[in-house]
Amino acid sequence: MTEKRRCRWCRRILPDATGRGRPREFCSQACRQWDWVARQRARELELSEGELVMATAELDALHDELYVLACAVDDARRDLAAAGDRATTRELREILEWVLQAAAPLRDRELGDSSSERP
Repeated sequence: MTEKRRCRWCRRILPDATGRGRPREFCSQACRQWDWVARQRARELELSEGELVMATAELDALHDELYVLACAVDDARRDLAAAGDRATTRELREILEWVLQAAAPLRDRELGDSSSERP
């Protein structure tokens, strides 16, 4: 499975490229503008390409979602080990559903979920 191209700013999946020209980097003009503003601010703060300024609340939320996913993976491993080769299809489906449910917030995460957090 190939990785889908994403907007450079909000990380939404971009539509497949059709026709000629450069591939799209942004999903909208607003995202292009936010990216430009962010790059200008990064220059002002003398941040390198690999550095990022992030709100503490956003970082805390990301850590919380990662913790939930890590716990789900640990639970799934424990449940699979306990079931061994005797695991039923129903049990396997429940384990998979729990991991998928824990991963969904990370999969659906976009930068700056609320417009007030954007630059």
